[in-house]
Amino acid sequence: MLYKTKAEWLAAPRKRVLFFGMSGLGKTHLASMLRMTGEWFHYSVDYRIGTRYMGELIADNFKREAMKVPFLRELLLSDSVYIASNITFENLAPLSTYLGKPGSVTRGGLEFEEYMRRQDQHRSAEIAALLDSGHFIRRAQEIYNLGNFVCDSGGSVCEVVDPYAAQDPVLDALQRELLLIWIKGSDAHTEELVRRFDRAPKPMYYQPDFLDRAWTDYRVEKGLREDQVNPDDFIRWTYARALAHRQPRYEAMARRGVTVLAEEVAGIRTPEQLIQLIGKAIDRKDA
Repeated sequence: MLYKTKAEWLAAPRKRVLFFGMSGLGKTHLASMLRMTGEWFHYSVDYRIGTRYMGELIADNFKREAMKVPFLRELLLSDSVYIASNITFENLAPLSTYLGKPGSVTRGGLEFEEYMRRQDQHRSAEIAALLDSGHFIRRAQEIYNLGNFVCDSGGSVCEVVDPYAAQDPVLDALQRELLLIWIKGSDAHTEELVRRFDRAPKPMYYQPDFLDRAWTDYRVEKGLREDQVNPDDFIRWTYARALAHRQPRYEAMARRGVTVLAEEVAGIRTPEQLIQLIGKAIDRKDA
């Protein structure tokens, strides 16, 4: 680990961490709280994906839809309007909208082949964005004189690495630069995330083998052809299974770092409390 003891962590003049875990447990909240001190650089992996690596794909998707509207088509062809993504740390809707959902095209879904193509684009982009962490650590120091660095990873980080391998190029690179911190949720948190997702299902990235099995199992269970699948119903059906699939992968990743509980994170009000909690987690790891 980057910091071997609590004392080393607390005394470090440059603190560098990466938060990972299920979406909705506080990663972005903690990272934003640190950024607001003016002493931390906040690097959002999802933001980097949606701007640097998939920004053009997202904008082109908007343009394809706009070209279906005669009024907008004329304006686009004459360069009279400009269409771009307005993605932010807090609003990643342009990225998730591009990923889409598989199923009936008439219900707003994507043909499965196209859906898988976009999933593969996201996988490549996420790996590249994670590996950019080292570049931004140095950039934060050289340009902004910020030695403290927080990487806010996406919920799918465990899907684009091999957490069980002794060596993984992405995890190895991250571990050299950052203290990996798993925000571990309880069963109650999982149930609440599932309820929240059921109210407002949104596209997400899945590990390819898992997704292929889910797509087949869902259609067999429901007795549906691919073009009959309700996109929202499929991703609702898949979500709880995806969380269960990710949990042991997060746990395996945490062997390279430390674990804090979502209940502990919920009680954090200040950066100093967070720094102390991370020190406590390092102590627990030593024990």
